[in-house]
Amino acid sequence: MSETRDNPLTTGATRADARPDAFGGEETPPNSRTRLSRRGWTLVFSGVLVVVFVLLGAFVRVPYVALGPGPTYDTLGEVGGEQVVSINGQRTYRTNGELRMTTVSLNDEVTLFGALGLWISGRYAVAPREDYFRPGETDEEVRRQNVQQFQDSQSNAEVAALRRLGYPVKVIVQEVVSGSPADKVLSPGDQLVQVNGKRINNEDDVLAALADTRPGQTVSLTFKHEGQPERTESVTLARHPDGQPQGFVGMQPIDRADVPFDVNISLEDVGGPSAGLMFALAIVDRMTPEDLVSGEHIAGTGEINEKGKVGAIGGISFKLVAAKEAGATAFLVPENNCAEAVAAAPDGLDLIKVSDLDSAINALESLNDGRPTPSC
Repeated sequence: MSETRDNPLTTGATRADARPDAFGGEETPPNSRTRLSRRGWTLVFSGVLVVVFVLLGAFVRVPYVALGPGPTYDTLGEVGGEQVVSINGQRTYRTNGELRMTTVSLNDEVTLFGALGLWISGRYAVAPREDYFRPGETDEEVRRQNVQQFQDSQSNAEVAALRRLGYPVKVIVQEVVSGSPADKVLSPGDQLVQVNGKRINNEDDVLAALADTRPGQTVSLTFKHEGQPERTESVTLARHPDGQPQGFVGMQPIDRADVPFDVNISLEDVGGPSAGLMFALAIVDRMTPEDLVSGEHIAGTGEINEKGKVGAIGGISFKLVAAKEAGATAFLVPENNCAEAVAAAPDGLDLIKVSDLDSAINALESLNDGRPTPSC
């Protein structure tokens, strides 16, 4: 009688179950299919790490900010149907051309992958967040500071432009130090008429009137409060907190235009002080019969003080790119930004060096007449 062998296919076993082990020649136990080899665990662990890295890189913010070209605005034109610079109660003149202020975009919600992508693009720069935000400073605090700087730039531009046009200015109290001799006597917005018996025509007169005083000395302050008649109060000067020898009053004077008409600057979602020059030029252009721009597309930047001095700003390389993309053919550059501007200027954009409002106006007049302009 012949011997009958079990057929694996009929007994429920599989070919894999019957395959001898490569090392020992024994059959592999059936429950070994549920175990992962060392290589398998390595692959699983590596996959988890990749997923975690991708999630962190895509969603977790890093302590950096991204800087790049921001929007530009024609200060002679409209934004959202509203005139950027308008004068109410005084004759104005038609303008022709553009005076375009430039901005820098700043994004502080940057992820690792986002930062790498922006940097690789070559259009943006990435910088440590601490360079632009103080430790513990909230976004709302930064926003308020930027708004205040922007409002100050508008006031400075108005004073500088109207002073250039021959209008008078007045000196008001911008700030009063709590607990100082001026506290409880002066309020922000009060107009200063005399200090220590000396007439006040601009903010420098206040410093001159107090230059020879000493702590403990009594001086008089003549001022107007909210349209009321002039009144005089005496205060005893304190010791200066900065160690200076002259007496300390405790108030900050500032020049403001003294005119019977209103200059309004309407522009939202913009912060910082660097639009002052372009606002001042727009006011001058609107209030003079001569066409300052004459159809040209001029861009520029620059912080300005009440006397018309133009100061350096940050991010000019990005502003040059934004100006060129907006169609500008010339760019007004603060004198102290010239070296950086020359290194970053796009082709076809002329750089005009300015140091104050007068030099900017003279340069635009030369450009209109076909005469050479001061260049960086």
